[in-house]
Amino acid sequence: MAALTKTLPRRERGFWFGLAIDVLWPIVVLFIPMRITGREHVPKTGGVLLAFNHISFADPVSSTVFALVSGRVPRFLAKASLWKLPLVGSIMRSGRHVPVDRGTQRAGLALSGAHGAVERGECVAVYPEGTFTNDPDGWPMAGKSGVARAALMSRKPVVPVAQWGTQRLLPRGSFLPRPLPRKRVDVAAGPAVDLSDLYGLELSKEVLDKATARIMAAITDLLATLR
Repeated sequence: MAALTKTLPRRERGFWFGLAIDVLWPIVVLFIPMRITGREHVPKTGGVLLAFNHISFADPVSSTVFALVSGRVPRFLAKASLWKLPLVGSIMRSGRHVPVDRGTQRAGLALSGAHGAVERGECVAVYPEGTFTNDPDGWPMAGKSGVARAALMSRKPVVPVAQWGTQRLLPRGSFLPRPLPRKRVDVAAGPAVDLSDLYGLELSKEVLDKATARIMAAITDLLATLR
């Protein structure tokens, strides 16, 4: 991780998002052993969706680290309330992340924002489950259709990414991380999910469910390997 520091992309981070990365990066390097595999599956340029499982409030840190060491600056889909928080809101705006108004009709605007970002060649990071998994053993739940819709509309690759260990670093319900004793975090990506046979079809519930199931199955398979 220390050796990769000089290779991280620095352009297009935005001031506050870039500052947050610079503050957190040494902490990650010193206190969080990370094993990252599958970086070669992330295209170095062009629009791409990174689809992660979600198990901890620490996930955005490990997801950002994965994207950066893969040569990309991530733009996250995240709940809109974060934009109203001091400092956090500045980080979200600076990083050009995409707000999601959960449970409202405006949630569809986030899809348009994600689609637009991918079309512009951005790397968009999403948690298809929309929230932490409620599976007692930590396995992914059924995903929501937003990432599948954005992928089919844009025809950009969806790279599945599994992460494990963040739930020990920052357990659900806890507000303070538990870095000691040191807890390893594993992040693994696989090849882009093949959705090509669904391109050009009407975006019906059946088509979206099929695409979503493929994405979630790919993430689950990767997670099974990590565990």
